Parts: sequence; structure tokens; C-alpha cells
Amino acid sequence: KRKSKKDEIIEPLQPRTVGSKLCVGPHVSASGGIHNAIINCVHVGANAFALFLKSQRKWENPSLEDEHVALFASACDKHSISKVGAICLPHGSYLVNLAHTDPARTKQAYASFLDDLTRCHRLGINLYNFHPGNANSTTHEDGITHIARNLNRAHKDPATGSVITLLETMATLGNTIGGRFEDLAAIIDLVEDKSRVGVCLDTCHVFAAGYDLRTPEAFADTLAQFDKIIGLKYLKALHINDSKAPFGSYRDLHANIGTGYLGLRAFHNIVNDSRLWGLPMILETPVDVPDPENPSGKKIEDKGIWAREIKLLESLVGMDVSNQGFLDMEAQLEKQGKSERERVGDQVERKKAK
Repeated sequence: KRKSKKDEIIEPLQPRTVGSKLCVGPHVSASGGIHNAIINCVHVGANAFALFLKSQRKWENPSLEDEHVALFASACDKHSISKVGAICLPHGSYLVNLAHTDPARTKQAYASFLDDLTRCHRLGINLYNFHPGNANSTTHEDGITHIARNLNRAHKDPATGSVITLLETMATLGNTIGGRFEDLAAIIDLVEDKSRVGVCLDTCHVFAAGYDLRTPEAFADTLAQFDKIIGLKYLKALHINDSKAPFGSYRDLHANIGTGYLGLRAFHNIVNDSRLWGLPMILETPVDVPDPENPSGKKIEDKGIWAREIKLLESLVGMDVSNQGFLDMEAQLEKQGKSERERVGDQVERKKAK
């Protein structure tokens, strides 16, 4: 049995919070073996996580062997992760476009998609998130039909078990499917087994697409729209990201929590909505920082950022926004992200002026 050196020396940057109302954690690496995703989750004090089940940069990948499945289960047991099926949210390959109408490309995309769902089922993972697709080769309506048709095929394959396929909200419009709640509702309407489909709401994406979350009233209105158009029963997970780009900019630029245009109050709204407690909340925030030993060189990863953001989100539950502690934290994070907000905001305004 293979043993990871990392597994032997793991020291959490933060302990996992026992009894937290939130299931929050980052998209972690599974490099060196899928079981390492568990180790990387524990390392940052997370109680939820996302991962790629295989390389998302290429079509051909090694198969998932029984040994890998056993190592994954063993890592879950070792680190007391008893409900991995409910707190793990794999992300689909960026190469896959289920809206494509070209037969050869459809076959290739569907095979990769089906393989991912099969891997989920074998690993005991119940949720799978993916970008709906792009209607470059057809009409928007036809692209939606193709996505639903592929989902129906996959859901009927016994190898996929009962894995729930989650459509991710997208930041852009045009040929991209998923930028409006109506797109996702149209796909779900065509899915035959409604128990096998849901939505992952990305906070950066919906904000960029024109759905506001910044005030309690705006947040309530956005969720009311979601409920009316799609149905809150289909909301199964969230991607928790601030936005470097302004509201309604249609730019997919993730920022660290509280440093972007969404701001800390948006996340206070989210984590204090009891309807969202227990859903996987996945951080896709930046962790690349300048190397202290080579500031002008290649950036390095500081996973402590995720560990701190997890604790930050947990601390917001029940916190009074008029409390001086909240106001100080809000001001500090706003200051931290000011230059990047201004840089991207200027870019957006210049593009509008053209």
C-alpha cells in the first residue's frame, strides 16, 4: 500500500471547527493521488472541498483504479470525514461542452463527462459540478436541448449511480449558457429525473451577470428570483468568491473574500441564511502571493489564505454588522483590495467607452 509523505507529516494550518453551521472549504489539489485531496482539505481546516477528478487540461487520463478508491476511503476514515458524499464537490473539465452539436466533439465531451460521474459514484461522492456549455456551434435554445439530452443519457447509465449533476451559474452572456437563471431553469425543465439535477451558485459569477448580493435586500431579492425561476430546492452548493470586477460587468475575475466589489457584507448575508447551512460552500479564491525570497519572480501558493478565509466566514455567522469588530475587518479588507478593484474597474470603464 502506497503511503504519501505528506500524509505522514500533515499539520493543519487551522483546526476544523466542530459543530460549524457551514460546510466550507477550497478547491484543493489531488496531485499525487486522489486521496491527497482529503489531506489538503484537512490541512486548511476545511469541512468541505472541491477537486478535479482527473486532469482538466487533456482528454486522455489514467483510469481510476480500485487502489485509488481504497486510499480515498482510508483517508476519509483517518481524518474523520464521514459524509464525503455530501461535502465534496468535484469540478468538471473545462474542455467539456455538452452544448456542442458536432457529433465527434459531442462524443468526446460526453465520454469525459460520463467518466467523471462514474468516478464520483465509485468514490461515494454524491455531487458533481460543471459549466453547462457554450452554444458557439448552434442556437442558445438548441444548446440547452443538447445539454439536457446529454444529462438524460448520463443519468440512465447505471455506472453513474445516483450522482447529482450541478449546473454552475456563469458570469457571461452571449453564447455562454448559464449566465441567466432562465437558462438553468430551461435545462432542468428538460431533465427527466429531477432528483439528479441541481445548481451550484457562484457568487462572483452571478454578481458579474447582474444579480446583486451586497445588501440584505438585494441578497433576498436575488434568492427570491432564483426560487421563482429555478426553485430553491435545486440549489445544492455554492462557490464562494468575491469579484475583482464591478457589478454587471460580465467579467469572471475572482477576488479574496471582502477585498472585491461584493464586499464583506455580501458574505455576511450568505452565511447567515439558514437555508444555505449544510450546503458545500467552495472557495475558489486566489492564493498566489509574491515569493518573499524572490519578489519579482514566480508567485508561490499561500494556502494559509484559505485557512483564514474559512475562519473568517465562520466568524460572520451571528455577527452584528454594526459591531466595531465587523466594521474594522470590513475596512481592512476593502483597503487590501482597493488597488486591484480600481485597476479592473478602470479596464471595464475603458472597454465600455470604446
